[in-house]
Amino acid sequence: MWKLSTKSITSLYFVLSLLTCGQQKSPNEVISLNTNKKPSPKFSNFLGINGFEWDFFDDSNSRVDDGKVRIMQSFGGFRHYMDWEKIESEKGRYTFNPTHSGGFNYDKVYELCQMNNIDILACLKNCPPWLVNTYPKDLQDVDNVPAPYGLSHAKPSSYILQAKAAFQYAARYGNNKKVDSSLIKVYRMQRWNGDLSNQVKIGLGYVHYMECDNEKDKDWKGPKGQQSPEEYAANMSAFYDGHKGTLGKDVGVKNADPSMKVVMAGLAFPNPKFVIRMINWCKKNRGYNSNGSVNLCFDIINYHFYNNDGTIAGKERTTGRPPERSEAGKVADSFVEMSAKYASNMDVWITESGYDVNEKSPQRAYKIKNKSALITQADWMLRSSFLYARHHLKKSFFYMLDDVNVSDATPYASSGFATEHKKRPVADYFLQTKELIGNYHYEKTLLRDPIIDVYAHGDKKMYILYIPDAIGRRSIHTLDLKGAKSAKVHLLVPGSDHMKTQTVATVSGKLKLRITETPIFVEKI
Repeated sequence: MWKLSTKSITSLYFVLSLLTCGQQKSPNEVISLNTNKKPSPKFSNFLGINGFEWDFFDDSNSRVDDGKVRIMQSFGGFRHYMDWEKIESEKGRYTFNPTHSGGFNYDKVYELCQMNNIDILACLKNCPPWLVNTYPKDLQDVDNVPAPYGLSHAKPSSYILQAKAAFQYAARYGNNKKVDSSLIKVYRMQRWNGDLSNQVKIGLGYVHYMECDNEKDKDWKGPKGQQSPEEYAANMSAFYDGHKGTLGKDVGVKNADPSMKVVMAGLAFPNPKFVIRMINWCKKNRGYNSNGSVNLCFDIINYHFYNNDGTIAGKERTTGRPPERSEAGKVADSFVEMSAKYASNMDVWITESGYDVNEKSPQRAYKIKNKSALITQADWMLRSSFLYARHHLKKSFFYMLDDVNVSDATPYASSGFATEHKKRPVADYFLQTKELIGNYHYEKTLLRDPIIDVYAHGDKKMYILYIPDAIGRRSIHTLDLKGAKSAKVHLLVPGSDHMKTQTVATVSGKLKLRITETPIFVEKI
């Protein structure tokens, strides 16, 4: 089992005497101007995780696993990879507790999330078998476009079956308790004698965000799975509100719960032009609202980006890179600026990001001096959260809770936050940071190297300091706490649920700190 010695922990943090520092380098990251005037959300919004329903249950899928739930408490958000098959394993027969595919209790999953202050993003993805079977044998794939074979991908009506499933889900788990019960279709038949029977439930209030599929711009599946921006906009128009209500009362998320936010699928290739073309489709096919804005069929703009040494321009990646030295900030800025110009400052999220720990993966975090790859992974993922807040995104989710296979060098196969139901340092870091500043919001950046971000919660201020590098660099910095006589310094501790906190006296309101590539947190007393 991985361990960190007391000596290693001590070496990460501040001292009161100067030490020899590494060569100073300017980070690649450029701090953007805030074109989005909305306030930054609380920081727990940037501590999301991708996962599945079985991440809450034991191996039988029937009982809550308390150990797994404790791991999930590290996160502020849960992007639920929810296969359409789970809630509609047979056409028109909707099940939720238990799902007739897998036997899961979705009600319990979401109740547990609510109890632990974990925001849910339900990502309805993958075609169910009964839809896949409409395709010829050589074209059958769960990643197919979510419309029966032979229908036009350009028409909203082609996607009515997916949009009906979205309605049923939103009616159950959204906030609207006044949904017409005659529109609710829950399949009550038991699978066997003694099996639980599904019951109608309306407006449970568990889910506030729903995502229409995943990475529909993917080109590796060919035409059967890839959608153009215009085709995906047509898909979303059905999913959103039944193409402005023209497809029926029981079609689309908004017809079940007008308050639920509909999130566009995260883009595999983060190009803002894809979203602009979707907006242009909406102008032509959905028109304008009374205030002159475009009647869009999504409430959240969403993309995916993994920080590495590759470039958007086409340079192939060979290894992961710390967020500040990748193109992460540049990509975030491009989406925020696009939103300001074309989408009335609509919120922008990133719902996939992360690092592998397999030493051969081209998306790997790697050993840096005395830091293992696991600690580097923890540093870089937490620093990614800070970067996303700094660049005015509104939520971030990381890929993903469990490894696919830690021995596999395939990108994303070893990017988990837990191994065999035990937290890695990255999950420890997320839990500790959520506990300390989960309710704080990003306020400003004082310095770029070392990075000094200021977070606020009411009258309280928290300073977050670290070096944006990947070479084990250290520096000494004197933090001006504006006359404070003392401060609390909070230190991340791998293998613990809590940070180590030290109270330190200042000298004339100033505190001398050793800064490393692992963030430290300073609270003025």
